[in-house]
Amino acid sequence: MPHARLVSLALVLPLFAFVGVTFVAPLASLLSKSAYETRIHDVIPETMDVLAAWDGQDLPPEAAFAAIAKELPSARANRTLLRLSGAANRLQSGMRSLITRTAQRVPRTEFAGTWRETLAEIDEDWADVQTWIIIESAAAKFTLRHYLQALDLEAQPDGSIKARPQQERVYMPLLWRTLLVSLSVTLLCFLIGYPIAMLIADAPPRRRNLLLLLVLIPFWTSLLVRTTAWIVLLQRQGVINDFLVTLGFLRDDTRLEMIYNMTGTFVAMTHVLLPFMVLPLYSVMRSIPQNQLRASASLGATPIQGFVRVYFPQTLPGIGAGALLVFILAIGYYITPALVGGSSGQLIANMIAYHVQTSLNWGLAAALSSILLVAVIVLYLLFNRLVGIDRMRLG
Repeated sequence: MPHARLVSLALVLPLFAFVGVTFVAPLASLLSKSAYETRIHDVIPETMDVLAAWDGQDLPPEAAFAAIAKELPSARANRTLLRLSGAANRLQSGMRSLITRTAQRVPRTEFAGTWRETLAEIDEDWADVQTWIIIESAAAKFTLRHYLQALDLEAQPDGSIKARPQQERVYMPLLWRTLLVSLSVTLLCFLIGYPIAMLIADAPPRRRNLLLLLVLIPFWTSLLVRTTAWIVLLQRQGVINDFLVTLGFLRDDTRLEMIYNMTGTFVAMTHVLLPFMVLPLYSVMRSIPQNQLRASASLGATPIQGFVRVYFPQTLPGIGAGALLVFILAIGYYITPALVGGSSGQLIANMIAYHVQTSLNWGLAAALSSILLVAVIVLYLLFNRLVGIDRMRLG
């Protein structure tokens, strides 16, 4: 028996290694950046060592001014200054220009007796305590500011935490929108997919194969092609609007806005994710004997009673599997909302991609990803509590 276990372990080790290298390690690396980051700290390590003993009430000691005056020109020469200036500028606008200007002018500025006076001559903001608080916060190794920003919260000077002003809240409304859209798309896929799955399950073999082929065709088409096809169909001068105008349902100046908004997001996402609802439902419905409804009718049940009390309860495992698949895929969707959603149809994944690719604020992107991951896990546990994962069936 021990030998057999070792052989089994040896067989699955390559799979574990592959999952660890390609999934677990990158995920852990990204999520760790939400609270721990050394790249910015390493730009001004001596300054941060001095600020470690600073109370933040008055200006830091002369050693901090001397250290940053030494390290900023060095960071500029090493091309690492942008890390610090970018991180500080995200906390307060204008910090990038302050840090960049100081790094350029320190080597050419005549020493004024103390580094505090010298830096103050370059820019009076160096005599402001808030400037140093921002630098210390931006270059800290451990920080929760990314999570606070992701939750639309902010730390106060007295250490308390309060919500940002209503007009500055971005991420929590976007997260709620993502959850609402994912749930709505899941519901739409169920309402459309359930009768389609019943039709396929009850069809004769030849017709069933044809219908299954039509359901599977989207899997053989690129996601990008499927999404951009909806742009052609839904735009103001598109096929659907032209058809409605031709039939007289719309005037030419009252064409519908169905793209680059939430409507486009709903339509495209529902189309792409519908097969993930139909296939689990079909596999479960195929296992239900067709004579059960006839037996319920012979016992006096109406067609509606037979469906509600006999047929529908047996399809719940397929509904659960399809709903879970569609919801988890929808909550992380990126390409479809980016192409057809416009500004009002964007989801949280689009914001995460923006911070990874454009703003390079990986800490905030990691915090948003962590919050989204926790939300999915909580909903999964709630789903398991209410429905039961063990009752789901994919075939």
